[in-house]
Amino acid sequence: MKQYPKVAVVILNWNGRFFLEKFLPYVYNSTYPNIEFVVGDNASTDDSVAFVATHYPAIRLICNTENLGFAGGYNEVLKQVDADYYVLLNSDVEVTPNWIQPVVEWLESRPDMAAAQPKIHAFHQRDHFEYAGAAGGFLDSYGFPFCRGRILHETEQDTGQYDDPREVFWASGAALFIKRSCWEAEGGFDADFFAHMEEVDLAWRLRRAGYRIGYCPHSVVYHVGGGTLNTSNPKKTYLNFRNSLYVLQKNLPVSRAIWVLFARMWIDLVALIHFVLLGKLRDAWAISRAHQHFFLNFMKTARKRRAYPSAFRQSGLYRGSIVWAFYVRGKKEFRKLNPKRFL
Repeated sequence: MKQYPKVAVVILNWNGRFFLEKFLPYVYNSTYPNIEFVVGDNASTDDSVAFVATHYPAIRLICNTENLGFAGGYNEVLKQVDADYYVLLNSDVEVTPNWIQPVVEWLESRPDMAAAQPKIHAFHQRDHFEYAGAAGGFLDSYGFPFCRGRILHETEQDTGQYDDPREVFWASGAALFIKRSCWEAEGGFDADFFAHMEEVDLAWRLRRAGYRIGYCPHSVVYHVGGGTLNTSNPKKTYLNFRNSLYVLQKNLPVSRAIWVLFARMWIDLVALIHFVLLGKLRDAWAISRAHQHFFLNFMKTARKRRAYPSAFRQSGLYRGSIVWAFYVRGKKEFRKLNPKRFL
């Protein structure tokens, strides 16, 4: 009889009764022979915990005593979960019946592949890729993430152009499959990120340790996006700008980090001025706060740097600015980017 690795599908919830009620039935009916379902709660103040306990008594509930954010919340919950694979799934994701096995089988056949994501479509525009992951993530020279199927705010229609399984630089935390051994070896997410970019940081650390990150298009999920933090929320602006600086400081070689972070000061200043001109003063202030807190925590972040072999896996890093490519050169689709600019 075939032995299937154990998979734990773990949804981190915070005041998400609406999404649990809407999407948990799809998750609970997932077809996979060796599976456990877990809802981790980040000290919700709505009735979402009671809803799960009442309507899904077979789902395991793990409750944090405070809201630790996406990063810290998952770290605490997964300490109590025993499985070969963790699947970190956002509460606002609709899954398809056979979404688990293709990714697990793909990872099982690749010992050096630590994590992977499925194809992520937009829930409200189902033939388009979704912002948070699309068909696998990449990173430009200045720490700005983008995806196959999504550059900055522009998402592509899925016409099968990214149906090839392949290595990517980072996999989306909206539907992240990761081997437990790799998660534990790297200590999970950096809890200081709270939310946003923590999966990019983890992927970079895994790559520096010699692992690969992948994208498996044979599994498809549909993501609402912005379920707990609206895309126009200044807090999201703050977290994205601050955490991208953390990622660069933690993972770039020192000599390169110095000039890249210096360049980011000017790039982010342009973004701040842009928000001011648009009248979005709270977003402009969020960028300022992001830089203030980056410098206030500079030494703490520096202490997190770890020594890895210099020849780490860099595949997926884009040599250049994705912002320049998008706004100046008009490259609004991933497939139109120059492949020679990728390491």
